[in-house]
Amino acid sequence: MFVLVVNAGSSSLKYQLFDMDTKAVMAKGLCERIGLDGRLKHQAAGKPDVVKDMPMPTHAQAVSALVESLTDKEYGCISDMGEISAVGHRVVHGGPWLTKSVLVNENVIADLEKCCDIAPLHTVPHLLGIKGCIQIMPNTPQVLVIDTAFHQTMPEEAFMYPIPYELYEKHKIRRYGFHGTSHRYVSEKAIELLGKAPEETKIVTCHLGNGSSISAVKGGKVIDTSMGFTPLEGVIMGSRCGTIDPAIIPFIMEKEGIPVSEMSGWMNKKCGFLGVSGVSSDLREITKAIEDGNKRARLAQDILCYQIKKYVGSYAAAMNGLDCVVFTAGVGENNANIRQDSLKNMEFFGIELDKAKNYSTKPCEISTATSKVKVFVIPTNEELVIATDTEEIVKSL
Repeated sequence: MFVLVVNAGSSSLKYQLFDMDTKAVMAKGLCERIGLDGRLKHQAAGKPDVVKDMPMPTHAQAVSALVESLTDKEYGCISDMGEISAVGHRVVHGGPWLTKSVLVNENVIADLEKCCDIAPLHTVPHLLGIKGCIQIMPNTPQVLVIDTAFHQTMPEEAFMYPIPYELYEKHKIRRYGFHGTSHRYVSEKAIELLGKAPEETKIVTCHLGNGSSISAVKGGKVIDTSMGFTPLEGVIMGSRCGTIDPAIIPFIMEKEGIPVSEMSGWMNKKCGFLGVSGVSSDLREITKAIEDGNKRARLAQDILCYQIKKYVGSYAAAMNGLDCVVFTAGVGENNANIRQDSLKNMEFFGIELDKAKNYSTKPCEISTATSKVKVFVIPTNEELVIATDTEEIVKSL
């Protein structure tokens, strides 16, 4: 079975085509500048890479362009569109309505549309991508794989905010959590590495990138996570403030004259590493600035490491123990300094990093042989999870 995985943004559409018999990626690519001039970047195994400027006024045309690339005689990998058995869509937010991977139908689309109020930046583009795929491939099953789904196991005391209960009921305001597909993948891999029964494991997973979240996974199920009603809550991120005193918001609005309509953008685009360092939202640039002696860049990194340490400690308390800590995603997998500084001076906690392993070119287990708590670096593979869920749902039809 060939499964196409799609991740639609407001002006972009990433894709990967999987051969589910081998779990191999046959092709991958990116349609960008949708609605503007349009550009396609396409790679197929054993074929020349392709970059083409082409009109993509809508997401449907972007889907048409990627299908043409997949079936092209020179740089494609399949003979026709009919070889694609199903399409799996990454969906960031399912709200309380979509709590597991699901086959697309009119009712599912209606439920996803309800999420536009609570996650407009992600949901609107997702709907464009889904509807674009349905338009171009009307007879191909479409499946939604929901990032918030893995966090649905949180107990009420973890997901509820201390606001009037009727507002939770009326507006569905609660902690949802994000990056769930990544947390699910790496926690399952960690359970395999630990060699224990899933129900006996206590794991903290750290998905660190431009957006970051940390989860407590007990017995294979999430009991708490750092992101909340939106992906703004939690640790400091590239340009997101993370968790701050709520009273800061109206104070800044009054003092700086920022209107309500702009405040969400301010918290998402002007804060985080960018705001603290004044250098960049990209940790690679922050690292260069630190090497050049920039104190504010060092402060931005120190804030992240300190917050990670606090989450590890608090989640260990919530789970009454800890078997391992997992680092994943762009920063978690590639920044050894972040890993080291986040877990330093935690020997009392049973965490001992092996510096040589941590700084090796391909780290995996980076704790010492005597460390009571294991530390793993596990590359995430959200696309494979989406493809696997899609395959399972379609095979059951």
